[in-house]
Amino acid sequence: MWWGVAAALLANALYSVGFVLQKRALGRLPELSAARPLRTVLTLAASPAWLAGSLALAAGFGAQLAVYRTLPIAAAQGIFVSGLVLLLLLSSAVLGERTSGRERNALPAVLAALVMVVASLRDGDGVGRTAPWPTVLLVCLPALAAGIWLYGRVDQRARRPHRMPTSGIGYGVAVGLLYGVSSLAVKGASSLPYGDGPVAAARALAASPYPYLLLCTAAAGLVMSQAALQRCRASLIVPVCTTVSCVFAAVLGTFAFGESLPAEPLPLALRLAGTALALGVLLALPRHDVPAPAAPLHPHT
Repeated sequence: MWWGVAAALLANALYSVGFVLQKRALGRLPELSAARPLRTVLTLAASPAWLAGSLALAAGFGAQLAVYRTLPIAAAQGIFVSGLVLLLLLSSAVLGERTSGRERNALPAVLAALVMVVASLRDGDGVGRTAPWPTVLLVCLPALAAGIWLYGRVDQRARRPHRMPTSGIGYGVAVGLLYGVSSLAVKGASSLPYGDGPVAAARALAASPYPYLLLCTAAAGLVMSQAALQRCRASLIVPVCTTVSCVFAAVLGTFAFGESLPAEPLPLALRLAGTALALGVLLALPRHDVPAPAAPLHPHT
């Protein structure tokens, strides 16, 4: 169990570093657009700095596979939310992004949610290994469609003249839905039987819906997340995306994979309270960035 906790914290660190490296690289690239996906991908692939961030994210993905083999999905998602703390610190130190008071106040709440979820873990907690594919598709396909639709709506509104600058909440929710689907696909892929050799494992993986869901979320999520990350602060986009993804995967993943919540009252209360606190952090974040104060006029002007 504790190996799973360590792997989750390692994944958090790798994801935070990867997103910050990508955000810094995006500041040097021309404007990206989700409406031109091929051009966006070619622009990103030509940036060594952005590729370095992608390698860190890929390593975090590998650590995430180990997490899902050892921890229930609800507990894993609760720990993943703790990555918000490191992300906010790195975005401030490396990117120079200014966080609001509400965002700074969210840090202790996120740490409290992490402590609650970890304290709810027991050695006997069951880890779901299989899920009916119709159930997985019933959960994932509407979420994919909703994420793409919401992103389009937010992007259309953000381009209207004379609107307050968006903080990126809508972008984060849309991409978070896609990454929530990706989390369920990773969970399903990690749960397949791999003990009969690489050929049998490859056949089992190809016969499941999980690699195809991962391809869809990877393609759409890559273009959408990088365009949104270029326009908005990483210290807000990534926490919102992470929180939505974690809550989605924790709630619907527990249902899809048949994982039961803790039976004892205290661990159950800690698990539910930690997840609710993480969701409350999302709802408390500001929806618009505060415009920078205008420079004072010259006295002779």
